[in-house]
Amino acid sequence: MSSNLVMKQSFQKHIDEELLLDCMRCGFCLSSCPTYIHSEQDETQSPRGRIALMKAIRDGKVQWDSSVEESFNLCLGCRACEPACPAGVQYGALIEQTREAIQEVKPQRRLVKTVRNVTFNHLFANKKELNRAVKLVRFYQKSGLQKVTRKIGFLNLFPPFMKDMEKALPDVPKKVEHLKPIKTSTTKVAFFTGCLMDSLFKEINDKTVELIKLLGAEVEVPANQQCCGALHAHSGELQKGIGNAKLNVEAFDSDEYDYIVNNAGGCGAFLSEYEKHLNNNPLYAEKAKRFSSKLIDISSLLVKLGIIDYLKTFPSSESSVVATYQDSCHLRNVNKVFEQPRLILRNLPGLQYEEMTKADSCCGSAGIYNLLQPEMAGKILATKMGYVKEVNPTYIVTSNPGCLMQMKAGISKEGLTSTIQAVHIVELIYEQLKQESKNIKKYEPILH
Repeated sequence: MSSNLVMKQSFQKHIDEELLLDCMRCGFCLSSCPTYIHSEQDETQSPRGRIALMKAIRDGKVQWDSSVEESFNLCLGCRACEPACPAGVQYGALIEQTREAIQEVKPQRRLVKTVRNVTFNHLFANKKELNRAVKLVRFYQKSGLQKVTRKIGFLNLFPPFMKDMEKALPDVPKKVEHLKPIKTSTTKVAFFTGCLMDSLFKEINDKTVELIKLLGAEVEVPANQQCCGALHAHSGELQKGIGNAKLNVEAFDSDEYDYIVNNAGGCGAFLSEYEKHLNNNPLYAEKAKRFSSKLIDISSLLVKLGIIDYLKTFPSSESSVVATYQDSCHLRNVNKVFEQPRLILRNLPGLQYEEMTKADSCCGSAGIYNLLQPEMAGKILATKMGYVKEVNPTYIVTSNPGCLMQMKAGISKEGLTSTIQAVHIVELIYEQLKQESKNIKKYEPILH
């Protein structure tokens, strides 16, 4: 059987034709698509063009070749096209289905198969295995090996993007001080810790818990939770991602929880779609529906718990410390959250907020896209850093670990590490409140 026929049958099996037919080819998506913009307006690198290719392969009208595959591989999956689409095309679902179709029939080299097996069947399928891997990273940092490696120029043997990402590794987590609650509440929150957030970025997770407790809510971390499954779904392993979804809806299925909170935009988007992915599963449909109905991102939760009123108790003052916000694509485009983090930053004492040009455009991280497609990711990041330099902030604030590391890499590439720092919004809120409470002695300290 020819490879074209095999691919055609796989597309017919996995891709929903009704979703394809929703696209009216109007082109409203073009100006929102980073790969279209950065590929000299090549139609095959746009959502409209990719959907046309999906349908053409499915109908057997276009021969499968490397250029078609490259078009799908270059898609960031940022889903900026969805808010721009007047027809409500579900592009995110289509690109996931397409990658699943390709992955099912594409021949793989032994090395690729090994890497995918380790990544999807071990590291991001079992948090214990991921934590063991992160311990090796921490050994590299704490043992002095990192300093030696950098000093002798060993990293120069690797592609430049690998060197940039090594520099963007988060510091070894420090112990987080407890915050004294400012009020009591009957709200009970279940915390989805994530995988990278609970390993590489453990300090941010600890600060997340402290901020929620500060506003009086009770926090519980359910056992047996796993990676959200987003990385699987974006890489053609959708069924494995859905397998993680089943484990998570079981772990969080309790009437005691008022909210299920997460602090990673990329995770939050896939978590919010558990209901869609498990809708036809009689064992998990109701549990997934309850899960999705309680899901909330950390900025929205803090606003609901009253952080803005609390921030207004601090006296206002002029500050030369400037913060700007880089939207997480999935948090904004899928979960429709963009005002809440800005509201917090505008009211956060000790700094001045300034909006960045095209803050809603992708930074080029997109999960592991910057590792798989470094050339395109580099172009997108360079454009983003141009907008950053217009603001010249003290802090670039993000709501996603991938964005955080990508912006750190951009700061390093531009030689701005002495003047600009990339931080997660939780880090900035926690540290600013801690600093302001120490500076203003007439206010009761929030630290025990």
